[in-house]
Amino acid sequence: MAISMADIKALRQRTGAGILDCKKALAENDGNVDAAIDWLRAKGIAKAAKKASRAATEGLVYSYIHDGGRIGVLVEVNCETDFVARNESFQELCEDIAMHIAASAPEYVSKDEVDPAAAAHERKVQLERIREEGDKPAKMPQDRWDMILEKKIDGRMRKWFESVCLLDQPFIKDDAKTVAQMLADSVSTIGENIQVRRFARYVLGEGLEKKQDNLAEEVAKMTAEANG
Repeated sequence: MAISMADIKALRQRTGAGILDCKKALAENDGNVDAAIDWLRAKGIAKAAKKASRAATEGLVYSYIHDGGRIGVLVEVNCETDFVARNESFQELCEDIAMHIAASAPEYVSKDEVDPAAAAHERKVQLERIREEGDKPAKMPQDRWDMILEKKIDGRMRKWFESVCLLDQPFIKDDAKTVAQMLADSVSTIGENIQVRRFARYVLGEGLEKKQDNLAEEVAKMTAEANG
């Protein structure tokens, strides 16, 4: 059976295995992702996948300040042992993640955190946008048009999740990988389960209404009160 790049990418994200290994694993297991993961584990390839089930209760709350103090990030990155948490490689990883959050402004760690109502609303918005971009061709059957709409919406929703979910975003230092894939590589290198648990991003003045004084209006008001 044909193996799509989307399937290969999904398997690579879950296991940290190489592209060719993922393609072979899917081919050997008729495209079944779970079976492919087991196949990679049996071959000793899916190092990250084997470690993903282990408890990660140590780690760091890492702080990062960017742009002269105008953007700040706090991120909790978990690992399995205090020894790794004190390791320079792990701390550099935390900094890379914090820098990425500062630059890319995700709203969630992963898709699992996205409010279903927010996702449903975005899907509705995308459907309306697609409908405004063009009507169904007159001779096209409705069922085929509906299928086209669904594929378009699914594609746009993938883009939306990439924009709001940290793990789905292209990593700022290597946009050929997502943040999830970068973490999987780090798991293989460092040798422990590593997870981003939560983060907060602060932008100076965000949410505040800056007062705009109009000197002329202020003088006119004071004059009127004085002449009152």
